[in-house]
Amino acid sequence: MTAYIIRRLIQLPLTIIGVTLLIFAMLQLLSPVERSALYVPAIPHNEGAIDAIISKYGLDQPFYVQYWQWLVGRADPETGEVEGGVLRGDLGFSRTGRQDVKDLILQKLPATLELALWSVIPILGGGIWLGILAALHHNKLADQVIRIFVTIGWSFPTFVFGLLALLIFYSYLGWFPPGRLSDQMQAVVSSPGFTQYTHMNTFDGLLNGRLDVFWDALRHLILPVITLSYVIWAKMVRVTRSSMLETLRQDYMRTARAKGLPNRIVLYRHAFRNALLPVMTIGGMTVVSLLNGVVVVEVIFNYPGLGSAAARAAASLDALAMLGFVLFNSLVLLLANLFIDLAYAAADPRIRLH
Repeated sequence: MTAYIIRRLIQLPLTIIGVTLLIFAMLQLLSPVERSALYVPAIPHNEGAIDAIISKYGLDQPFYVQYWQWLVGRADPETGEVEGGVLRGDLGFSRTGRQDVKDLILQKLPATLELALWSVIPILGGGIWLGILAALHHNKLADQVIRIFVTIGWSFPTFVFGLLALLIFYSYLGWFPPGRLSDQMQAVVSSPGFTQYTHMNTFDGLLNGRLDVFWDALRHLILPVITLSYVIWAKMVRVTRSSMLETLRQDYMRTARAKGLPNRIVLYRHAFRNALLPVMTIGGMTVVSLLNGVVVVEVIFNYPGLGSAAARAAASLDALAMLGFVLFNSLVLLLANLFIDLAYAAADPRIRLH
């Protein structure tokens, strides 16, 4: 297994280079003048200044030269020092975020991570539990009710369900507001007496002993979490239900029951573990999508995470910011795939990784 992990880690940078090559090639559709605006906080109106930017960043050079300079950096013609370069941690400047792309990603990541952590429990726990319940009551009332319930959620576009949730629970009832914190609690979090250990408000509120901050942050998370859970449950329930039903029909399940084993042991020690593999795939990819930033949900609920930042960058053709998000998303996806493969081997001893 060690050799397999090493081989997959070696393949990781090659895959990321392939992804960035594709996106960087698409940037070549823009003229050097248009691309020069991506590298500075404000677009200069002086033609000489634009020419200087083009020359400095090598935007009039061949494609492979530009990509190499973006990847490893470029030498200053006067001092000879190497500047920039993704491998040196310089992802460029984001015009929409008005800061370096690396700083923008690091700033927005805690908000998305907090949303993902609070969403994983109801999405995975609720989806798997409903799927098992539907399989155990196959074609009975509970199965029919669960399938109707999750199919309605599957039929709802995410933005429609999110807007309905806002209309009912915020506009009408006034319970769960959009955003991340109220103005009052934001002032508390930004004050010198409040230590931001993780930059995740619910956890920092508990660590600082401020239950008011914790509850305010949790109120802002409830609607996004409900929206994500309901629209994803259908996929989780469908995969869990079908996998569980297939497992329950296997010969070894009848043998386990014939031996007189308690039904609880038959179901959860034998059936569920063998039905887990396809569920792990869907669950792993779901978690990855949460970590990469759920664009629609973050935009609807005005939640300042990676998804909403990526949406603003895309709408404004902030190409360097988009390249940074692609790099981050690719890295998370590739590491998640490796983790899922390792989890396969842990869940099923018959699987060997070579």
